[in-house]
Amino acid sequence: MPLKYWLPPAVWMAAIITFSSDVGSGEHTGGWILPLLRMLAPWATEAQLDGLHWLLRKAGHVAEYAILTALWYRALRQGRGATPRGAAAIAFAFSVAWAVIDEIRQSFVPSRTASAMDVATDSIGALIVVTLALLGWRTAIDCLTTTLLWLALLGGVAFLALNTLTGVPSGALWLTAPLAALLLVARRFYFRSPHPTQRP
Repeated sequence: MPLKYWLPPAVWMAAIITFSSDVGSGEHTGGWILPLLRMLAPWATEAQLDGLHWLLRKAGHVAEYAILTALWYRALRQGRGATPRGAAAIAFAFSVAWAVIDEIRQSFVPSRTASAMDVATDSIGALIVVTLALLGWRTAIDCLTTTLLWLALLGGVAFLALNTLTGVPSGALWLTAPLAALLLVARRFYFRSPHPTQRP
């Protein structure tokens, strides 16, 4: 495999190992993420900010392993000429194996902990890329958009209920949750109705 194909995923794997050291610990990321969240959401309680910080860290896991899987998929497809299924399967296996190795390594870092949940979260990022590769970008993005809208709706409703019970102002959530519901309904009607290029 030419260097230009295998080097990017190898470099990214090294970057993941770097992020999983003390540099990427919750204490260090909280030092700059929490002040930013306080600025963006001054109405949020400390518990809510901690929850958002936790979600952002998990989203980081998903993103870094999605990138790793995409880089290995590209290397295997273009550098080795593997079939889409074969490249997707090997790229997924490489990423999950690296997630396991990374978590084992974290168990030796005092400020980090090894977690099977993190391996599962990393695998979600890898699975997203594999799905995109096998289903095609248009179909996969459509599924992802629908999933995100449902998450925005259900998460928004959950936070609205929690904020109402605790007496915390919900701010923009009063707009975003109904907007997610409206977009889901609009998508349903759009895909049910015949398009101008389709004959009845």
